[in-house]
Amino acid sequence: MPVVFVAVGNMECETLTPTVATEAAPALLRTADAPAGTNAEDLVRTVLTALDDAKAENVVPIELGGKTTIADTMLIATGRSNTHVGAIADRVLKACKASGVTAPRVEGLPHCDWVLVDAGDVIIHVFRPEVRAFYNLEKMWGGDRPVESADERRPV
Repeated sequence: MPVVFVAVGNMECETLTPTVATEAAPALLRTADAPAGTNAEDLVRTVLTALDDAKAENVVPIELGGKTTIADTMLIATGRSNTHVGAIADRVLKACKASGVTAPRVEGLPHCDWVLVDAGDVIIHVFRPEVRAFYNLEKMWGGDRPVESADERRPV
């Protein structure tokens, strides 16, 4: 799994509008173990474009390298209502499938308060504003989170 580094500034996390995130994606993405144009990098760009097309708000990319082995990048976005969250998630699913992710796993579509799309190297969370504020994933996974050491990792 290639490691994708997303520069989120020196704060916990830098909030980007979807348009800024999409335009900034090439500058934000740096791969350590893979050449440019890797699947994870392309998938992040595709998902950022889908989030922008669906009018997702407050899109925040978080680099997970060294923090966990579950994925390389996490994208967090907000929808204005349950219907909007569902529409954003549907567009993200279509974009993942178009990028070659054969079976992205989805949780939360029936209620659309919080929809999680697991696309392998990229995890996408789409929240309603109140739910996002309650769970505050940016603080949990942001820059001040301790780095996972090799001794703490459990074999899969």
